Amino acid sequence: MRINIIAGNIYHVLNRGVDKRAIFLDDGDRLRFIHDLFEFNNIEPLSNLGYSFKNNNSIVIARRYIDRKPRKLLVEILAFVLMPNHYHLMLRPLFDDGVARFMKKLNMGYARYFNEKYQRSGALFQGRYKSIAINDEAHFIHLPYYIHLNPLDLITPEWRERELKDYKKAIEFLNSYRWSSHLDYLGKKNFPSLTSREFLLQFFDGSKEYQKSVERWLKSIDLENIKDIALE
Repeated sequence: MRINIIAGNIYHVLNRGVDKRAIFLDDGDRLRFIHDLFEFNNIEPLSNLGYSFKNNNSIVIARRYIDRKPRKLLVEILAFVLMPNHYHLMLRPLFDDGVARFMKKLNMGYARYFNEKYQRSGALFQGRYKSIAINDEAHFIHLPYYIHLNPLDLITPEWRERELKDYKKAIEFLNSYRWSSHLDYLGKKNFPSLTSREFLLQFFDGSKEYQKSVERWLKSIDLENIKDIALE
């Protein structure tokens, strides 16, 4: 069911590969998606991105230095994470149609890249993206943690059942996982130009308090609090 998107509200957005297939096969794919998150977040249309492929399917980006206007954002990307077969975004649109315009460009652009690189055709994503409005304060409080802790599924999926045994290992893994906004919220420059962090950092009371709160949340997690907005 489609929801009515309103500028200034916050939304949790998710999309996954068709038949739950992997949509990121290597770091080149993940970097490409990060690039697309940045470039497609613009009210202006994007011209040819100038990529080509070698015989081994590795991507070559042809950088073009052209005069371009500063981006006028469609959305603020508050948080994100890339997983092997899906991604999560926490967005605040700047226009009522900002999410729809951004997601259309993002999904179509990345699918075109992926299909050309891997010489495939057809849909890459499992239908239209899912989205839900974050209207409840409790949901707002929990969502950034939930998004940033998703990578734990890769090493210790029992975290979702509150059966995590090695908290230190879990935190070390999260702090080494590049493909989310978690590191930038810690104050480590990873993809600093991609996200709009001022709003959440003010809520968290800065990077140091954010780190402490992630550890506290991981120990006291109760996913029942966000089952209505998890979109899994």
